[in-house]
Amino acid sequence: MATRLITTALKRTSKTWAISLYTIVIAFGLSGCVSTHSNVFSSQKSSQEAISAQVQLAREYMGRGNWELAKRKLKTAHDMDPEAPEVHEAMALVSQNTGEYELAEFHFKRALSLQKDFTRARNNYAAFLFARDRIAESCDQLDQVVSDALYTSRAHGFYNLALCRKALGEDAAAEEALLRVVAMDEAHTAASLELSNLYFEREDLQSAVRYYEMYKRRVRVQTARALWLGIKLSDGLRDYDAMASQVLALRNLYPQSAEFAEYERRYVKD
Repeated sequence: MATRLITTALKRTSKTWAISLYTIVIAFGLSGCVSTHSNVFSSQKSSQEAISAQVQLAREYMGRGNWELAKRKLKTAHDMDPEAPEVHEAMALVSQNTGEYELAEFHFKRALSLQKDFTRARNNYAAFLFARDRIAESCDQLDQVVSDALYTSRAHGFYNLALCRKALGEDAAAEEALLRVVAMDEAHTAASLELSNLYFEREDLQSAVRYYEMYKRRVRVQTARALWLGIKLSDGLRDYDAMASQVLALRNLYPQSAEFAEYERRYVKD
């Protein structure tokens, strides 16, 4: 995503410069300058591709948890261009995962100052803030994330915003964000489950069941949290056959889970 955004920015810059250059050529007849600038653009593209290759290698090392090798690749990329937003975003992620939180925040902010519409980096920065228990700040960043109509992961941005609003106790805002998620992507099972849980808490069993069924249709194996919600919904509907089936699944799949312990505390008599 970062590569695509930066490449797009370079293309826009090239187009604007080409228009200006065309005006100069018409005015002064300096046609020989065109090939010179084309070489400059080719050089810029080659440099950008080299930087992106280093960042991609760094991300592969990050995926394996090899933070030192990731840092080396990012240092190489940073030496090529200290103002490449994608490099700072990747540096932020490495720093976050190695516990260097002040450095991580510096790189997130630097990436966003260099490219204000770097929505993926903003989403990652919001996740960083949420993990640091800076919930209100995280929500502010996520509001900007979802305002980007072209962001390819916008549905997930709305999901993150819903969790953020829920953490602030803003259930109505969380519901609105979750509804946006399922409208964009019915296969977003986490959003369906969150909606079901939200409606269950409001004692709106009909809506809770609707989204729980939407969740179940999309997953092969339910999570412990989902099975526990299903048990409570079945109990509320007095569908004891379904309840027994869900209890059996919870006991077999997640016997050590907090959800199974809570089931036993509520339903199993000594």
